[in-house]
Amino acid sequence: MKAPEQYDPSKPASKSKMPPPNGQQPAKSPAIPAGTPTITQTHKRTAEAEKRPFEWQFLLPKYWPIWILLIVFFPMIYLPLRWQFWLGRKLGILIYHIAGTRRRDTLINLRLAFPEKPEVERELMAKQVFVNQGIGVFETLCAWFRPNVFTRTVSISGLQHLVNAQNEGRAVILLGAHYTMLDLGGLLCTQFFATDCMYRPQNSPLLDWFIYNGRSNIFGKQISSRDMRSLVNSINDGHVIWYSPDQDYGLKQGVMAPFFGVPAATITMPRRLAKLGSKEHPPAVMALHTYRQTPDNLPSGKRPHYHLTITSELDNYPSHDEVADATRVNEVLEGLIRIDPTQWMWFHRRFKHGPSGRTDIYK
Repeated sequence: MKAPEQYDPSKPASKSKMPPPNGQQPAKSPAIPAGTPTITQTHKRTAEAEKRPFEWQFLLPKYWPIWILLIVFFPMIYLPLRWQFWLGRKLGILIYHIAGTRRRDTLINLRLAFPEKPEVERELMAKQVFVNQGIGVFETLCAWFRPNVFTRTVSISGLQHLVNAQNEGRAVILLGAHYTMLDLGGLLCTQFFATDCMYRPQNSPLLDWFIYNGRSNIFGKQISSRDMRSLVNSINDGHVIWYSPDQDYGLKQGVMAPFFGVPAATITMPRRLAKLGSKEHPPAVMALHTYRQTPDNLPSGKRPHYHLTITSELDNYPSHDEVADATRVNEVLEGLIRIDPTQWMWFHRRFKHGPSGRTDIYK
């Protein structure tokens, strides 16, 4: 099955593909001039991250399925990016068809968030979410282990907001979201500023080891959500800390706030982070958007292009109203996600909790 075109909310769902006028081929991207610094050479980080050691338990039979996937996919990252995009599209469509629960969850989320759209358009969006995630698998692996293929592929807007805060000696809490190019976004950010990141450890020790060591090639510090001491130290040192508050972790440390017009359990960690550090130079809270502007069917001779957007600081944040603060954060993230909704991970159960606990939305 042919993968759908990249979703563009400004265009109709169905569109024809017209050949270039006069039989001309699309212009190729200009060659990278000799001597251009690579991403590795311009990479910024707060510290040299230490890798975790290999454990012999990772060779147990229960981990073999993960090893098989790694053996299959890892060699593919040395193919040209255009081929990786093609494989990613095919992988995404395959997962869309065989992962019934994830597909259903995605369609439910899109129906809740975009009730005004016809069902056929939401189905196209759902397919494109999986296509973008399939490509994101290769983007992430390349970001970890072959970063220089992304040399001269990024632009940024709003960097001055972060630089101004850093010049004032303030830490920056950079609110990200779970975009399909998540870790590539981190790599591209470190072309402009060093950043630490917060993360939730994986349930599988082998997967956690692999992801942690991959990310150690990008971030200076990876701070577990359970390690408050390291988090406070990073804030006191004036670092940029990437934190993604866009998933449903229940109401033990969250409140109900609208997200795409739907009541959603929203973690209140950002407002707590904003209260840490120096009272004279409190952390600045901003949001980050990472976006692949290139269509998923990358033309021959073209390099992909990515754009980063940093919003201005949230003023008067935090307030005395945690629901109002959670609503503000959701509104900012929603506005950024709407740039291209299909580059956000809609297959997560974002609305699984209600005011009284678990909901039956996904049953």
